[in-house]
Amino acid sequence: MFAEDRVEETGFSFSSHVPMPPERRQDERFLKILRVGTLIVDGRRELCLIRNISAGGVLAHVYSHLARGKRVAIEFKAHQPVDGRVVWTREANVGIKFDQVMDVTELLANPAVLDNGWRPRTPRVEIDRMATLRAGARTLWVQARDISQNGVKVETDQPPEPDSEVVLTLEGFRPLHGVVRWRGEDACGISFNEPIPFHDLIGWLKRAA
Repeated sequence: MFAEDRVEETGFSFSSHVPMPPERRQDERFLKILRVGTLIVDGRRELCLIRNISAGGVLAHVYSHLARGKRVAIEFKAHQPVDGRVVWTREANVGIKFDQVMDVTELLANPAVLDNGWRPRTPRVEIDRMATLRAGARTLWVQARDISQNGVKVETDQPPEPDSEVVLTLEGFRPLHGVVRWRGEDACGISFNEPIPFHDLIGWLKRAA
């Protein structure tokens, strides 16, 4: 069983900047659940793995050589190509800047269905927001890093123990009750007792962006 911090998933962001290359990891034993996209290069179609999507661009793992400045299109949904150009490359990863800022809300609302018919877990959105975390008699200031309808990852010097009942309060949002599912040296993952309604979460993300 993989802990939540050992799972690498496609990330989403409302930022207008192109996602940057991922940090090099000493230990690459991560379970990867990455969204598959279609890259269109010179009329040729090939698959790619989407590591991160922002309103301004995408970070993708590609399987052919792409030079900086190369014009491409990428499909997240069939027959809906998004035009852009390559702005950076690192090994098999490339950063593609969209010609126009994209609304990622639709992608978040309709996660891709896997080949076996399953839907992946609710998409996570990268954030960087201060919050308070109440665990028993303790109240901690924490940094919320990733959030989905079902849970959140927070960074703190004193993460609560697994199975601790907690209350997370993000600025501009109602308190969220949950349980700590995993704990690292300086972070923990919290599962909410009740999923956040999609429109509530998107509304807060847009206000907070």
